[in-house]
Amino acid sequence: MTEKLTIKAIKDRLASADLTAAELASFRQDDRKGVISALNSYDKKQARLAQKQLEFEKRLEIERSFWRQGIAYIAGIDEVGRGPLAGPVVSAAVILPTDFALSEVNDSKQLSPKKREELYGKILEQALAVGIGVASNKVIDEVNIYQASRLAMKEAVANLQIQPQQLIIDAMTIDSTIPQLKLIKADAKSASVAAASIVAKVYRDHLMQFYERVYPGYGFVQNDGYGTKQHLAGLAKLGPSPIHRHSFEPVKKALQK
Repeated sequence: MTEKLTIKAIKDRLASADLTAAELASFRQDDRKGVISALNSYDKKQARLAQKQLEFEKRLEIERSFWRQGIAYIAGIDEVGRGPLAGPVVSAAVILPTDFALSEVNDSKQLSPKKREELYGKILEQALAVGIGVASNKVIDEVNIYQASRLAMKEAVANLQIQPQQLIIDAMTIDSTIPQLKLIKADAKSASVAAASIVAKVYRDHLMQFYERVYPGYGFVQNDGYGTKQHLAGLAKLGPSPIHRHSFEPVKKALQK
């Protein structure tokens, strides 16, 4: 008679990437409570992964509809940084390959900072092309945040190494002759826009980490330029830095002091 694996050994096998169907079937014949509990956890995890995969497949429907039409290069575009009191607005444009399979790629707001950083590197490795556009605080003050966002998006497209045949943009259009699909909440509906949202977010976070070293005292690492209590305290004590948006309150008020 074959000796049973220990419960720990079974848990290790359930967590392994090379678990076989035969092993799983044999574990389901084991009536030990510890094994039953481990299988329940395994089944729940698999159900969550299956649901995530279904949601990811849905986020690829728009891209696949274009791919079926022979449109190979589709750029998803998103921006980050409209609301902060300091720093630029950053946009990213991302063209994904037809075999893109990073199911965890989703709206950056739904992901932890650690997961965004992890996916950022993978997206840069797997994307056919990535472009970044940056509109500084001075540009924001000159043309307003909406127009600055459009300029950053246009720059991101211009910086792509491949000329896109179709754009998918989150909630706006840009000055371009390339066909555009304006999509509300596109970062949750399109995989390429979701990828762009992650790239833009992490790129801007890195910028704000740099600015924290150049302009300490505002807590830019913690708040990314948003008007937190720490940031407002720094603004009151130090006044606006060179990267603050003068057209935004309460920066505008601080300039009058």
